[in-house]
Amino acid sequence: MKTGLYFGSFNPVHIGHLAIANYMVEFTDIDRLWFVISPHNPLKKKDTLLPDYARYDLLKMAIAGEERFDISDIEFRLPKPSYTIDTLTYLKEQYPRHNFVLIIGSDNLPTFNKWKNYRLIEDNYHRYVYPRRGSEDIDLKQHRNITIVNAPIIEVSSSFIRKSLAEGKNIRYFLPGKVYEEIIKMNYFK
Repeated sequence: MKTGLYFGSFNPVHIGHLAIANYMVEFTDIDRLWFVISPHNPLKKKDTLLPDYARYDLLKMAIAGEERFDISDIEFRLPKPSYTIDTLTYLKEQYPRHNFVLIIGSDNLPTFNKWKNYRLIEDNYHRYVYPRRGSEDIDLKQHRNITIVNAPIIEVSSSFIRKSLAEGKNIRYFLPGKVYEEIIKMNYFK
């Protein structure tokens, strides 16, 4: 079974994440998609990060009822900071029947060589790359083992969501309904 691994902090999960995930299972050969929640991306600041299981619970609300989606909290139990290669190695050992592929935004390609053991990832895991604005000029010949996915460009970002919430904006339609309600109820990002 081809399983797409969509890594991210999902801080918070929003309609853009879900649209990309939906596109991957509908328009590619990926059978299932696992959202892999990262406790802390070593290339990003941690100051606005919700607690791990708060993000897990929001994501669980967002994908409720979608049988092709699942959530992995494996990185919560691995050494921190989390590195993709360590997670991939662990998942491959635990689920040898799965053919894991990575789902990443094109904005990750210019810095992919900074990822821990990036060559092992290139050699052993196919990457499905979705477009992000500002990365149209990337020289794809420099990257191996990738498939460029012609998904729509999604302009919504978690940083936009957090900033808007902090400013008291009503952004109800940028988030799944239950996620929005929970964020307001718990006073997240205020």
